[in-house]
Amino acid sequence: MKMTFRWYGESDPVTLSQIRQIPTMTGIVSAVYDVKPGGLWSEESINNIKKQANDNGLEFEVVESVPVPEDIKLGNEKAPQLIENYCENVRRLGKAGVKCICYNFMPVFDWLRSELEHQQADGANALAYDHNTVLAMDPLKGDLALPGWDASYTKEELKGLLLAYQELGEEKLWNNMQTFLEAVIPVAKEVGVNMAIHPDDPPWGMFGLPRIITNKKNLTRFLKLVDETNNGLTLCTGSLGANPDNDLIDMVRSFEGRIHFMHMRNIKHTGPLQFEEVGHPTECGSLDLYGIAKALVDTNFDGYVRPDHGRMIWGEKGRYGYGLFDRALGATYLAGLFEGIEKTVK
Repeated sequence: MKMTFRWYGESDPVTLSQIRQIPTMTGIVSAVYDVKPGGLWSEESINNIKKQANDNGLEFEVVESVPVPEDIKLGNEKAPQLIENYCENVRRLGKAGVKCICYNFMPVFDWLRSELEHQQADGANALAYDHNTVLAMDPLKGDLALPGWDASYTKEELKGLLLAYQELGEEKLWNNMQTFLEAVIPVAKEVGVNMAIHPDDPPWGMFGLPRIITNKKNLTRFLKLVDETNNGLTLCTGSLGANPDNDLIDMVRSFEGRIHFMHMRNIKHTGPLQFEEVGHPTECGSLDLYGIAKALVDTNFDGYVRPDHGRMIWGEKGRYGYGLFDRALGATYLAGLFEGIEKTVK
């Protein structure tokens, strides 16, 4: 496996020179951030990211993400041209040496949290989710105060999207996803890129939105839509693990060969549909990170790993979930897990 680190470009408070100093780090996970979803990424922009990474002794082989526009998910009249644009971005990324593209098919919200600075007993703060807090809101009436999303849409834009998805429903969303995959996966295969869908975060519905990448049954269905190795998964332990019914170790073993990217982090279940993000080690939360890593080694996983969301520790301020210190600790913890397991297996 290759250890990687999310980097949000030149505006990221975490610098490439800092990332390269993290032991075992091989590359960055990044994207072109100044093009709206559905637009074409210039080869100049893609190659600039690659050059900056290479100049710092790092690879640029994973993109997270090439966003899927809402029009594609809704399958409206704009979808065909936007899908072609998406395919062209895959071609350009493959040409630049990108091997894996992480993306999602979540309607409206890529992720949802009810709190961005949940105070923890040790003085750290972290992302947290309380379903009761979310259910108390009614975005159709303009009553939405979700951290990280308040300024993403106007009230009318959000209302229109919510109503459109409620009318669409789950089965039509599945159909639109299949249309997307049938166009994109052949292109990805041609240029040597693995597409790796990210699960819904958290993996359950809210506000009447259809959310379908949520559990083993649905992941199995997804992989069969276009049954090619290039059509694979980003298995995010924190997203899927938010539902205690999801057996992450079983998923790793069941989807051998179709997991291209691992987002590894821990969470602590604090109640029904309620959790907070914690330090990466198994003992810090509710997920068995050792068991997950062992299942990956046992199934000969050779894809990419990145430490996912970190807490804000030691007084650090920055992009929520994406500071330097706790994610660097997470990377070294994960590297130690893999080294110990691999040497024991051998």
